Amino acid sequence: MKILGIDPGTTRIGYGLIDGNKSNLKLLDYGTLEIPSGEKLSVVGDKFSELLDKFRPNLVAIEKLFFAKNRKTALAVAQTRGAIILKVQEKNLPILEFSPNEVKLAVASYGNADKKAVAFMVKKFLGVSELKGYDDASDALAIAITAAGVLPRTEPNATSPSRFS
Repeated sequence: MKILGIDPGTTRIGYGLIDGNKSNLKLLDYGTLEIPSGEKLSVVGDKFSELLDKFRPNLVAIEKLFFAKNRKTALAVAQTRGAIILKVQEKNLPILEFSPNEVKLAVASYGNADKKAVAFMVKKFLGVSELKGYDDASDALAIAITAAGVLPRTEPNATSPSRFS
């Protein structure tokens, strides 16, 4: 099963594509979609739709919006998430959503882990020695790994994750 993890942002959207289940994961691709500041949401939708067409995932996992101190940034990220979720739904793909703390707990066994700890564990889970690029991509891979961990307990057409251990 190909799982596409998404870390939405205002000018960068992290993505990570893995294959397998929680006991056998394989890294397929990762990176960031660069969105020029001030671009319309249709550009976000178009770029993300191209990514879906390129990778043809079986499942998409996306980070939930968390409380942000800057309301303007939170609104912009929420709009980006909306454009992404719309494109996923247009392709009739199942989607799972996870909070940042759920992702950190799933991959680093600590809900307040920092980005370095998450990236370290992502590399261990995927059996790679290095991840190049922005944290957004390793965060997206962590989201995909989290989804892989709940799949045995999740129905194929689920729209929200089951609790995992």
